[in-house]
Amino acid sequence: MSQLQRIAIAPSQLQQQQILLSKEQQHYLVRVLRLHEGDRFIAMDGKGKSWLVQLAGEQAQVLEPISVETELPVTITLIVALPKGNGFDEVVRCCTELGVTSIAPVLSDRALLHPSPQKLERWRRIAAEAAEQSERSFVPTILEPVTFNTGLSSVIDPLSLANSQQYICVARGEFPHLRDCLHYKEQETIVIATGPEGGWTKQEIENAIAVGFQPVSLGRRILRAVTAPVVALSLITAACEV
Repeated sequence: MSQLQRIAIAPSQLQQQQILLSKEQQHYLVRVLRLHEGDRFIAMDGKGKSWLVQLAGEQAQVLEPISVETELPVTITLIVALPKGNGFDEVVRCCTELGVTSIAPVLSDRALLHPSPQKLERWRRIAAEAAEQSERSFVPTILEPVTFNTGLSSVIDPLSLANSQQYICVARGEFPHLRDCLHYKEQETIVIATGPEGGWTKQEIENAIAVGFQPVSLGRRILRAVTAPVVALSLITAACEV
């Protein structure tokens, strides 16, 4: 079962035990993967449901629901300052594989990228592809880019602060290591913010602290803007999957 190909579908594609495949999905299954009529694969709606299905022309017949146990026991929201070039593509891909729940790209004072609307569609497609590859049952939510201050307020629910942890990664300064701060509890929410090239400004750090974020370090070395989110997610994953 685990070796079967996975594809992400929109919930609206499932109709009366049939999955209506898009032209792109048909091409991928038949031309790229070389599947034939009657071959089986796994369809996932990106919201926790998966099915064993069988290719039938332009559709797929649902054979049975299946259980996929690959998600982390915590919810992780990543706030990440947009890096230059196409670096955010790799952030989305790697952090999806590591189990992130949602990614909130933000424009910081030192942000080097001001994305076009087409970028958001691309990032969501990358997240879906990475979720398929890593055999996840959820596709992470990729939020629209906003300013850093707006991002802070949009991902923090004041009513759930008692059951959440909020960290902002700071490259320089005497701050505790993220590894030593994590206190894992099931069903908890972890919000982690990583900065841009050049780091967060003093004012941005103060704004984060004011809404409940704890400054932390990812180690003694200065990490690139595309490396820091992967390191942070790896530490959280290691703490939760013991």
